Amino acid sequence: MPTLLYSLPSSVPFSSPRIPIQRPASIFNSSSSSSFSSSSSSSQCPRSIPVRGETLARRHLLLALTSSILFPLSSAHGRGLFQMPPVRLNNRYFLVRAGESEFEKLGVINTNPVAKTSVDSGLSEEGKIQTVKAALELKKVGACEGDCWIWPSITQRSYQAAEIIAAVNGVGRSHIVPEYSFLDARGLGAYEGKSLDAVTEVYASDGVSPDIKPPPVDDGTPNESISDVFVRVTQLMSILETQYSGDTLVVVSPDSDNLTVLQAGLLGLDLRRHRDLSFGPGEVRLVDANSIPPSTTPASAVFKCLNPPNCR
Repeated sequence: MPTLLYSLPSSVPFSSPRIPIQRPASIFNSSSSSSFSSSSSSSQCPRSIPVRGETLARRHLLLALTSSILFPLSSAHGRGLFQMPPVRLNNRYFLVRAGESEFEKLGVINTNPVAKTSVDSGLSEEGKIQTVKAALELKKVGACEGDCWIWPSITQRSYQAAEIIAAVNGVGRSHIVPEYSFLDARGLGAYEGKSLDAVTEVYASDGVSPDIKPPPVDDGTPNESISDVFVRVTQLMSILETQYSGDTLVVVSPDSDNLTVLQAGLLGLDLRRHRDLSFGPGEVRLVDANSIPPSTTPASAVFKCLNPPNCR
């Protein structure tokens, strides 16, 4: 119900003694309170107020002033709440994994956020080539025709990838929006510094439960479960879906897990199967139901999840 707004004519000022203003007695001292009461008692409150030639009953005026309290806006609209899977998306999304990093070239796991802006976390020569190919693919499909926004993790290789994508697609630097935490590479805890081959153990645990965390470590590297990653990417989508409408956004992640969990959540797939959606370095994927490769589409409804990450 819309709020009704009325204007009092100049002939009925707010200071008129015919319309006493009631104030809580607690905010006045006893002397001012008694004088106010004396003044108020001698005043006569009118039964109605003339407004624009019509008579408006006092109860209608009170209703008009309080209707916004009685009928508040939906809290979901006001807070920009976002749920997975969404009923609809306000924007078009391209998910991009940054090209190979220097650490990946060496075959070493590096997920400690302390080092994410280090030059050593940047793109390798092969990673730069992979990212240029990704940028050209985005240009081929017209991702940034009519403009787009690029949201990279502040991790060195992701931001470098964003700059390459922007240069190839003619996007101004003002449309590169660095994300400081929600797109961090998944923290693998005690696996930090080990061979990349060790991630197979992590994914084996993911297939059992999205809540299983890698073993912890005391060097500051997070040990994140798939559910933890899911919370981060859901918060990111809540920001993007609230801040933009009808736009194209290119999300650039330093690793695959952020993107596979995000895509699984958007499509309502069981998070335990997120690995089936794996992104290779420099891979680009449009977010829609047809973006899942046929070979990785779940064979049955067993892996469908309508309320991720609760898919047990």
